[in-house]
Amino acid sequence: MNMMTLWHITGWGFAALALAALLVGFSKTAVSGANTVSLAIFAAVLPAKASTGVLLPILIAGDVLAVLTYRRHAHWPTLWRLFPAVAAGVVLGTLFLVWADDGVVRTSIGAILLLMAGVTVWRRRTGDATDEPGAVATRSGRIKARSYGVLGGFTTMVANAGGPVMSLYLLSAGFRKLGFLGTSAFFFLIVNVAKVPFSAGLGLIDGRSLLLDLALVAFVVPGALLGKWAVHRIDQRLFEQLVIAATVVGALQLLLR
Repeated sequence: MNMMTLWHITGWGFAALALAALLVGFSKTAVSGANTVSLAIFAAVLPAKASTGVLLPILIAGDVLAVLTYRRHAHWPTLWRLFPAVAAGVVLGTLFLVWADDGVVRTSIGAILLLMAGVTVWRRRTGDATDEPGAVATRSGRIKARSYGVLGGFTTMVANAGGPVMSLYLLSAGFRKLGFLGTSAFFFLIVNVAKVPFSAGLGLIDGRSLLLDLALVAFVVPGALLGKWAVHRIDQRLFEQLVIAATVVGALQLLLR
């Protein structure tokens, strides 16, 4: 229990983190963006700024499992369009973390979660997308990719909350379930691995955080297997409603903490 002593975590706190890690695995293979709930849990149990560094290796573990599951369905032209803008957003997010203290980061995470919940609700009310994945090659498609890419890079660096941004983009670009999951799997694996040096440089990833990751990463695997089983059976509409509600509650808890 030395790890729990280092982080001053209670048994209930560790149980909440374990549940959040399981949800990361589930979200990576079933409903991308659902791990915003995990983000809220991590930021509530741990110091908000430190929580982003602890969560990152957990997310990478989930990304690896998602890539192994959906690697044949990725749409690489979309990925190449996104990466330069995402890199710019990650740099902006890194500069923000250098400046911001823990209170500002906690408030920012809460605000980002509320924004992402609002975006998700807006996307649901606008109906199904009419574009096709190949539309990223058009001028409007390139502008959309750059806009979403910068926002996604910033939110994923500051709060590991790029999932809802990219979910909205991929859905608006006309991706169906398997193409959506395959493309987002490679996207987040590459982006999250690229974030590791930035997070380590900021002191967010160190021996203490990795010790906690080692205790939590085992919970990602059953979550991913559950997601793989559920992806063709899940009532997506109901689940998204639950995710939005949980995200809003988590965001308000951070803002009012």
